[in-house]
Amino acid sequence: MKTADLDDPAVTNQRIETLQKKKFLNRIYREWYATIEAELPAISGPVLEIGSGAGFLNEYIPDLITSDVMPVHGVQRVFDACESLPEDCKALRAVVMVNAFHHLPRSQRFLANVSTSLKSGGRLIMIEPWKTPWSTLIYRKLHHEPFEDTRTDWDFESSGPLSDANGALPWIVFERDRQRFDRLFPDLVLRKTSPLMPASYLISGGYTGPSLLPAPLYPACRTIEKWTGLDRLLGLFALISIEKR
Repeated sequence: MKTADLDDPAVTNQRIETLQKKKFLNRIYREWYATIEAELPAISGPVLEIGSGAGFLNEYIPDLITSDVMPVHGVQRVFDACESLPEDCKALRAVVMVNAFHHLPRSQRFLANVSTSLKSGGRLIMIEPWKTPWSTLIYRKLHHEPFEDTRTDWDFESSGPLSDANGALPWIVFERDRQRFDRLFPDLVLRKTSPLMPASYLISGGYTGPSLLPAPLYPACRTIEKWTGLDRLLGLFALISIEKR
């Protein structure tokens, strides 16, 4: 399903304000950002964010290079990461992204670009939609983006940077087609895929719906998700960490 106005930079610019106003949603992003920060390798070098959009990861990673495929307020670089990464973005400590990989229509080309740009010991770190029995139901019934977990091809046709996607793509590449990933990118080692957040994002209402609980209850929600094992079994998202040999 295509939602054309998602490709208008003005929509992303509006989300900057939304992300600050919706405190429960803001807490989710802060947890994601802290998780990414903790996963950074203990080596030197710049960190490049792909699909920075409305986010504020630069509050957690000093000197972060922010980027997007379209001109968005506050983003430093505009380029298509499936084509190439900027020449001065080499010997990277890390490439990081939140909810961006599943929008990449040529993910194999992107991974090749990342492999070339990371230094040895550098990491590709992302938080992306993930396939579990619960998430499959949610993404297929309640989300506007396609969730095509039976596709044999990683690539998909794209007419817009945000309106076109495959929410199942991260699971396809890093779980279902793991052997293919290992064969194509022998210098990239999948360190972990850790599912998380089966309910918190739904409770937040995302960018368009109402928040069902006040922000002070966020820690309680996350405690329940973690300690009951629901994160691992039913997570809507996953932390994915990949290291270059």
